[in-house]
Amino acid sequence: MSSAVHPIHPRDWVLLIALSILWGASFFCVGVALKELPPFTIVFLRAAIAALVLLLIVGLRGIPMPRGVTGWLPFVGMACLNFVVPFSCLVTGQTFISTGLASVLNATTPLFTVVVMAAAGEERLTAQRVIGVAVGILGVAILRGVDLGEAQTGIGVGLCLLAAMSYGLSALLARRRLVGFAPLTTATSQMVAAAIITGVIAANVDQPWRLPAPSWPVILAVVALGTLSTALGYVLFFRIVARSGSTNVMLVTLLIPVTAILLGTVVLREAIGIRELIGAVVIASALLIIDGRALAWLQPRRWRSERS
Repeated sequence: MSSAVHPIHPRDWVLLIALSILWGASFFCVGVALKELPPFTIVFLRAAIAALVLLLIVGLRGIPMPRGVTGWLPFVGMACLNFVVPFSCLVTGQTFISTGLASVLNATTPLFTVVVMAAAGEERLTAQRVIGVAVGILGVAILRGVDLGEAQTGIGVGLCLLAAMSYGLSALLARRRLVGFAPLTTATSQMVAAAIITGVIAANVDQPWRLPAPSWPVILAVVALGTLSTALGYVLFFRIVARSGSTNVMLVTLLIPVTAILLGTVVLREAIGIRELIGAVVIASALLIIDGRALAWLQPRRWRSERS
C-alpha cells in the first residue's frame, strides 16, 4: 500500500478552479436542456459534441490514438465509469430532485474516492483525508442550505450517490490503467467511446429522431455542455490527474457548488448571504486539510513558538 496522497501541484490549483467553473455551469445547462430533451439524449449530445471537438484537435496536432481492442479497453472502461454512468445518473437524478441538492450529493465524490482507493490498497486511509472530506461535505451542505424535503423520492438521491461512487471507481481505473498517456489522448479516447455507448442507449431509450426541434436556448446549452464543460473540462481533468493524481482531482466536486453560487452572483446578480460565506470558508478549510501543506507548515512554527 502506498503512503498518503501527495499534495496538489501548485499549478493545478488554478486548473482545479477552472474545472469547477466549467462543471459547475454544467448543472445549469443541464437544467435548461431538460426542459425540452430527455436525459439520455442530453448525455449523448454532450459526449458526441465533445468527441468531435477533441478529434478535430487531435487530428490537427497529429496525436496518435489507441489501436486495437486491447488499446481501447481502458478508455472504454473509463468512459463508462467517468462519463456514461455518472452523467446519466446525474441528469436523470435532476428530474427527481433539485439541481442544488444534486450538486451537494455530487460533492460526496472525494469521500467515495478515498474509500475506494483505500479498499483497493492504492492509498492509505488517513484521518487527515477523512476529516478533510467530511468537513468539505459539511461546507457544501451549509453552502447550499440543503432541504431534504426537496427530495420527494429516494430515486434522485440514490442516482446522484451512484454517480459519486462511479467517479470514485474511475479514479482507481485512472491510477492503474491510464498512467503515462497524454491528457488530450485520454480525454479524446474516453469521449469517443462514451459517444458510441451513449448513442446506442439514447437510440433505444429516447429515439431522439422523433423529438421536436429544440429551442435556441436549449441548443446553446447543449453546445456549451459539449464544448466547454466536457471537451475542455476533460482536458483539464486529465492534465490534473497526470500531475497531481486521480484522488486530488476529485476535490473539484467540493468546489463546484461554490463556483455555481459565484456564477449566479456575477451573471444573475444574485445576492450572497452569510450562509454562503460560511460554507465557502468551511470548504476552503477542508481543501487545506486534505492538501496537507498548510498543516505541515504550521506545525514547525507552533513547535518553534512553544520552544522559544
